[in-house]
Amino acid sequence: MRQVSRVSKVLFCAIAAASFSVSALAQNWPNSTVTVVVPWPPGGPSDIAARPIAKRLTEDLGQPFVIDNRGGGGGNIGSAAVARAPADGNTLLITSSAPIVINPSLYKKMAFDPSKDLVPITNLLRVPLVLVAHPSVPANNLKELIAYIKTQPQFSYASAGNGTPQHMTGELFKSVTKLDITHVPYKGSAPAISDLLGGHVPIMFDSMIAIMPHIKSGKVKVIAVSGAKRSPLIPDVPTFAESGLPAVVSYAWYGFFAPAGTPKPLVAKINAETLKIMKEPAFQKILADTGSDYVGDTPENFAKFVKEESVKWAKVVKESGATVD
Repeated sequence: MRQVSRVSKVLFCAIAAASFSVSALAQNWPNSTVTVVVPWPPGGPSDIAARPIAKRLTEDLGQPFVIDNRGGGGGNIGSAAVARAPADGNTLLITSSAPIVINPSLYKKMAFDPSKDLVPITNLLRVPLVLVAHPSVPANNLKELIAYIKTQPQFSYASAGNGTPQHMTGELFKSVTKLDITHVPYKGSAPAISDLLGGHVPIMFDSMIAIMPHIKSGKVKVIAVSGAKRSPLIPDVPTFAESGLPAVVSYAWYGFFAPAGTPKPLVAKINAETLKIMKEPAFQKILADTGSDYVGDTPENFAKFVKEESVKWAKVVKESGATVD
């Protein structure tokens, strides 16, 4: 009995020590520079969320939060680097949805498994996409556009690149309408928009963040918005659902992640600090300017959302036959 009691005490002390260690890590974090990897080139939409969050975390927590733009591989390279990093809160990830919920179905080989190697912290932005057309396209609404496409021997749509939410939204549109449209991928929104404005491609799907200046200038026709409701930025533009395609609901969203194994108290602390920033007027303005609702959430709810998105886009990839390698 004494031996059992002694073993029990040792186990209890070990568990208590481990709990204290985890708690201390969360309380003392950060105690050095924190690297926030953005797996895209500088100046992209992910930076719109990442840079103000990093700036305010630096100010609030007293340690530098440094943005590391590590592009390549459709977001996979930078995301994989975070997945392999120590789970101590010193390396974090802010990314668009592509490497998290689209690429695992689109790429035959991945250097990491987002569902196992990363832990969600919170959603940061959720921006509806818009379908826009060159002014020469003889259609002013979705019904007219679909009818026009059916009369064309060849038709194409542009996107910001393979595997992006823009690409997948186009594939979702094709799947629902059964239209034969060729995808033309670009290396980012800017060159795609340039070719749309030049009349080299007739239509494209893009996030409001990138295309809004050209909507305001009247250089493109806006056909429909992919959100569940109309956007306050373009309140006169109907949703796909209002236009007869309720299955076409899509967002370009951006989230905060940590390496798997990061202690829950530390994830909770990062979440709480981030939500505090997201409720401030400066970030509220970013939400308004990008057409995003407030989407700050608990790690558990965000994880559930990520899982649902993974299932949704896996289905679209399978039905479309899309692949990038």
